[in-house]
Amino acid sequence: MKGSVIFEGQELFPSKVVCVGRNYKEHIDELKNEIPSSMVLFLKPNSSISKELYYISEDCHYECEISFLIKNGKIAAVALGLDLTKRDLQKALKTKGLPWERAKAFDNAAVFGEFIAIDEVDTLNFELFINGELKQKGFTEEMIYKPLEILKEISSFMSLVDNDIVMSGTPSGVGRYKEGDTFHAKLFQKEKLIKEYIWSVKGEK
Repeated sequence: MKGSVIFEGQELFPSKVVCVGRNYKEHIDELKNEIPSSMVLFLKPNSSISKELYYISEDCHYECEISFLIKNGKIAAVALGLDLTKRDLQKALKTKGLPWERAKAFDNAAVFGEFIAIDEVDTLNFELFINGELKQKGFTEEMIYKPLEILKEISSFMSLVDNDIVMSGTPSGVGRYKEGDTFHAKLFQKEKLIKEYIWSVKGEK
């Protein structure tokens, strides 16, 4: 089964998800990482894309991110997505200087709500609540690399084809979750609420 997302009522099948790591200073501090000298990028394959949020393991962290859908080489739409990470495994791989795919690119590791058309990408922000408790707040203004910078950098060495997705990084507040939790995410354009998402955590698939 191919991974798909919804945009304007249509089911789309992205070829890949390009993710930005370490794009919020507070999240870098949270994980005790160094601020990168250049943009950190990694991939999630189509097989990682899901509309449902599953419990993966005790090791798995959520990371809510402003995510962009690409059309004709430009940002056409926005949604909130969850970049799921097997944190302990990621730390072990990083310590050994090995790639992150086992911790980032597993099945159902990229969860997306419905995408909506967007013109202005520099004034977006979001809030993520889990079981009614505010866990994360993110603003494009606080990103180290802004959305159009991200697109330019990716396109300098990799083709983005129609329906590909770019995840722009996560702010501080990441953590573990469990089966039965309810995620409620709100996407804003400045102060205006433009989309809400609710995911109920399902058991291991």
